[in-house]
Amino acid sequence: MSGDGVRAPAAGPKDSEHSESGAALAGVSRRIVGLLKEHYGKGPTQARTHYSGDLVVLLLSGGYTQAEKTLIEDGRTRAVMELRAQLQEVMNDRFRQVIEEELQRGVIAFMSATHHDPDYNAEIFVLAPRGSDQDGEQDASAHDEPELQYAAED
Repeated sequence: MSGDGVRAPAAGPKDSEHSESGAALAGVSRRIVGLLKEHYGKGPTQARTHYSGDLVVLLLSGGYTQAEKTLIEDGRTRAVMELRAQLQEVMNDRFRQVIEEELQRGVIAFMSATHHDPDYNAEIFVLAPRGSDQDGEQDASAHDEPELQYAAED
């Protein structure tokens, strides 16, 4: 665990490209957790960022506030989910900025999902294709064929 109580992803990649990518992913996790602590009053206890192709998924757990837990225990889960959805809209630009700065790629879509039992949040970012501008418009040199990729399980 890092000093802020959030479990960091295990080190493992050996070559410098993967090490740099690992550092960027750790930076994403650390910075998003920091934003959550700053703006929600509490951050998750675990965070892990996954990156494959044009997709970034940040999986968070342990982040409900005591007030949210009280509402959930009283059967008011919908109120918590609605509040979280509103907060995600407010945080949209801040989260996108973190991804763009750490991974040096534009974000063309951001989605969020919340699950309460067990306690998980997923922040999902779709990145602009490589060789495109921040809005996802392809450069003239980019090819027109779709790229198929399959993510390997850990």
